[in-house]
Amino acid sequence: MASEKVLKQKEELVNNLATELKDATLVLLVDYRGITVDDVTKLRTAVRETNGEYRVIKNNIIKRALNANGESGLDNLLEGPTALITSKEDYLSPTKAIYNFAKNNDFYKIKGGIIEGKVMTAEEIITLAKLPSRQELLAKLAGALLGNITKLAATLDAVRVKRESENA
Repeated sequence: MASEKVLKQKEELVNNLATELKDATLVLLVDYRGITVDDVTKLRTAVRETNGEYRVIKNNIIKRALNANGESGLDNLLEGPTALITSKEDYLSPTKAIYNFAKNNDFYKIKGGIIEGKVMTAEEIITLAKLPSRQELLAKLAGALLGNITKLAATLDAVRVKRESENA
């Protein structure tokens, strides 16, 4: 049986993780089989650049932390090697980083997660990851608006030129 000191450490770890998961906008579980240490290092860096955190924590500790928050929807995903990705800010950027990595690595799989308090399947998360970023959407909107304004300006100028030629 584990000593009281070890049990207290684990209990503290579970409580800290439960608090972190409760405050997170993104909790993502991934299967990290078949990737090299170099790949994991690159992936951790990519996730960190999006203000996310990539960690490998024992499934039992993750399960207990989720259950402490009243969340048991991911229990069935906590089998085999599992990495935990969390973010307190933007959920889309870390999800895109993980999705882009998973596209190029056959064994690396998104298992599922929680986004803004909603349990989501791997398919739902992948669908979100495929969406354009906020910056891309704003750029498309600006381009569309600019195109319409340009057409309006050209039309108004043509009307002005026509009136000037009629009055001359």
